[in-house]
Amino acid sequence: MSPPGNEKDIPATLPTADIDAESWAASLTPRLAQFVAVARHEHVTRAARELTVPQSTLSRAMARLEADLGIALFARHGRTVSLTPAGRTFLVSVERALASVEQAAEAVRSDADPATGKVAFGFLHTLGSETVPELIRTFRVDHPRVRFSLVQNYGEAMLDRLRSGDLDLCLTSPVPDAPDLVARRLDEQRLRLVVPDDHRLATRKRVRLAEAADESFITLEPGYGMRRIFEALCAEAGFRPRIAFEGEEAETLRGLVAAGLGVALLPPPTVSRPGVRELTVTAPRAVREIGVAWLDGHPDTPPVAAFKKFLLSRRGQLLA
Repeated sequence: MSPPGNEKDIPATLPTADIDAESWAASLTPRLAQFVAVARHEHVTRAARELTVPQSTLSRAMARLEADLGIALFARHGRTVSLTPAGRTFLVSVERALASVEQAAEAVRSDADPATGKVAFGFLHTLGSETVPELIRTFRVDHPRVRFSLVQNYGEAMLDRLRSGDLDLCLTSPVPDAPDLVARRLDEQRLRLVVPDDHRLATRKRVRLAEAADESFITLEPGYGMRRIFEALCAEAGFRPRIAFEGEEAETLRGLVAAGLGVALLPPPTVSRPGVRELTVTAPRAVREIGVAWLDGHPDTPPVAAFKKFLLSRRGQLLA
């Protein structure tokens, strides 16, 4: 802008630089708060005093903003300025954008607060009814106001959400081995061969998996960690399973078993289900490891660091 007392009106349109939209936005952004201050005061010197910048610096910044936009935002009247119609339109959008930035900044500050911050936590469906609620209840004895965003999903989907930044931590199985992730084994869970209560094996307490080689199996869909464990155990037992049904949730599979539609290899249920028998598998050793995983190199907020420390302290007790 011209010095006070020597200001002239700027044409309604100005030449614009030929730059791409991303560079243009980056160039405009630092000057938006300055523009709002000048618009509010209708005086460059008073706005410069509020912003603690030289008046000449602020004048040049506003002139450059108008040049970049190719439109006059201010009409100059001696030592004062007023918004043009285009300036008033621009002000509404700029104030809305700055308010959104402030809200976003407040949200991330709130999520990182040690006492009241948020943990985005993923876990397997089979851990959702008892294990995870008990973990959170115990953790909140010492951290009563920490908030949780909870996501139930199968293992591969949760690892994808870790990588995308949607999750801070997840409980999954099998324990992942990937260069971009850090994973720690926490516990293991014995798997059961689930058969209908009128099945030929139903009177047994223990069984070798090979004894079910000729059965039709009901199992989780491909992509689930339990499916990979199931197929690996069948291969170790010396057979390739015949799949009758595939599903997404262990208790639904138990219902299909109870209906006599096949047998299943599953983690233990949270409550006993009528119509089925749960048999201990003696060979091969049928377990699934449960671990916690997070993105390598990703900085933890204080609440995430506290919950991670808590989970690691539960090694061997996770499923107790």
